[in-house]
Amino acid sequence: MDFSNGLAVDPSQIISLFADVFAASEGSEEGAVIGAFVRELINSTPPEDILVCTAHQDHELLGCAIFSRMTFSQDTRNVFILSPMAVQTGSQKTGIGQALISYGLDRLRASGVDVALTYGDPAYYCKTGFAQITEDTAQPPLKLSQPHGWLGQALDGHEMKPLKGPSRCVSALNNPSLW
Repeated sequence: MDFSNGLAVDPSQIISLFADVFAASEGSEEGAVIGAFVRELINSTPPEDILVCTAHQDHELLGCAIFSRMTFSQDTRNVFILSPMAVQTGSQKTGIGQALISYGLDRLRASGVDVALTYGDPAYYCKTGFAQITEDTAQPPLKLSQPHGWLGQALDGHEMKPLKGPSRCVSALNNPSLW
């Protein structure tokens, strides 16, 4: 299996992967919503504010993790959020997702990012170093529908210190239905 970052894979394949995976697990309507979100995220986010990581084998796209910049008004640290990520339905529970997240976190770390956040299943994301945090540790840009899924990690190996001030995410992620 190979990993790459940037848009080494045709964006339409990435959009289809997300739409198909979310349709299979959450229903066709959710698949369409996530597919549209990924299209907007890729097309509207400046290159310096997005990291697209893919896993592939024999030219077949197996998974994708997308990280995008978040800013905190009173904090100078570089922060990115992992959202969304998907692994091809037939390849789930094989370690591809965890390896892909680790690959992405390594790329972020190497480029000087200080903190990574995500919003999802703590049991899954804690396997790659994320820990549950509160809104006091990092204020989300929008109201969380499931606060227990707010997760973060410092990328320097130390304990994550609270991020200061209100946060802002990229425009595609600034949608209450995603939170």
